[in-house]
Amino acid sequence: MIAGLFLAAGLICSSMLATTAWLKIHNSQFISVKGSARKNIKSDLAIWSGSFTAQAPTLLEAQRKLKNDRAKVDDFLNRAGMTNHLFTAISIEELHATFENVATNWDGKSRVISSQEKNVGYKLKQSVEARSEDVERVGHLDSDSTALIEQGVLLTAEPPRFIYTKAAEAKIEMLADATEDARTRAQQIASHGGRGLAHLHSADMGIFQITPLNSSETSGEGMNDTSSQEKTITAVVTATFSLK
Repeated sequence: MIAGLFLAAGLICSSMLATTAWLKIHNSQFISVKGSARKNIKSDLAIWSGSFTAQAPTLLEAQRKLKNDRAKVDDFLNRAGMTNHLFTAISIEELHATFENVATNWDGKSRVISSQEKNVGYKLKQSVEARSEDVERVGHLDSDSTALIEQGVLLTAEPPRFIYTKAAEAKIEMLADATEDARTRAQQIASHGGRGLAHLHSADMGIFQITPLNSSETSGEGMNDTSSQEKTITAVVTATFSLK
């Protein structure tokens, strides 16, 4: 008997909610719905970058060493098919060390009489960046670059960046798809309230998300993943339709 009462109460509540939703649609002149569209894409541009340093007691020695290391880096990239690469200007850093004159007191404790900072060498740094539409090939550079370290090059490489250059064009296409998805949703809702859709009143574009393939990660400010070769673009539109 008690179970029957609960069931009856549940049916009444459901009926009231459905009636309320129907009345809102029935009495309103507009309906706002969110629509979305997703598209899987593959990066068509990859960027690899790194920097290498040379250190020596004199500036001339450091320059010679850096020039020798640059030739090794250049050869490595050419052999890998990365003919489109650029080297940046060289940065120079003076290395200093502090030398202290120490004396011993009558009690055996040491004290600093004077100190002087002197130049002990130079550290030179240069960066390089390689770009290619051969995404797979650039993806292997990260692991292959260890060969340069084995040759004595003090190289620090950044993880490759994978970019989809046609993202702007894809976004325009996906906005239309997201708006159409919103229309389909709005039609389904309106039909349950005995109404039909007239024309599109307004549409607000949401934030685009470019995420790794099969990732559910999102950001309130939007995402633009560059870590993965295959990605998913998601577009969201809030569309308002007039009812008839």
